Amino acid sequence: MPKWRLVWSDEFRKDGLPNRRFWNYEKGFVRNFEEQEYKRARVENSRVESGKLIIESRLEEDANSYLTSASLITRNKKEFLYGRIEVRAKLPTGIGTWPAIWMLSKKKSKSGLPIGEIDIMENVGYDPDVIHGTIHINDADDQIIISKGGKTKVFAPYENFHVYSLQWSPDSLSFFVDDRNYFTYRKKEVGNEYWVFDDPHYLLINLAVGGSWGGQRGVDFRIFPQQLVIDYVRYYKWK
Repeated sequence: MPKWRLVWSDEFRKDGLPNRRFWNYEKGFVRNFEEQEYKRARVENSRVESGKLIIESRLEEDANSYLTSASLITRNKKEFLYGRIEVRAKLPTGIGTWPAIWMLSKKKSKSGLPIGEIDIMENVGYDPDVIHGTIHINDADDQIIISKGGKTKVFAPYENFHVYSLQWSPDSLSFFVDDRNYFTYRKKEVGNEYWVFDDPHYLLINLAVGGSWGGQRGVDFRIFPQQLVIDYVRYYKWK
């Protein structure tokens, strides 16, 4: 077993908006035909409170009645390459929720989209006890040429905190829940030509609602507000 050295973390010790040295925000209706509008630096949707980061999806009770949420992103603030990334989190639940902890490559295709994606944790509310870990590789023309993943059952991840981790080496990506490895993707499976995980990635943590996956069985608008609660984010390197 490798020995790890903690090189960076956010322990969420100061109440208020997330630490702007580490986190930026996505804004608007971003992807996947999702229902929510991501808000920037709005405490109703993203805040640090009592030692936890809270990302909250809310049904705004105004004349238009629409959903808001937050997507925090370390792009241009903090990058990761190899090592171990851990996020201790308690998930939301309910039909339509789609929380994610994931990473995107800084390396871009011709159109400017990331060519690599690492989904450390995804969960959809209509299948609440299943955790997914997935990799996606795009080519220069923005076609997804490889999507591989694994899944594991976790009892009621919306009631208790669990540690969702990625262990990343030059040759493999391994996915864990509470130190239990449930999926590994190896460089030898794709070869050097299509291995895109030798470049820095940035981290995203978001709570989506509906969309191409989370909304496959609709959205129960009665469940809101819902929260994705993060206890810490930690990044380790080998000693």
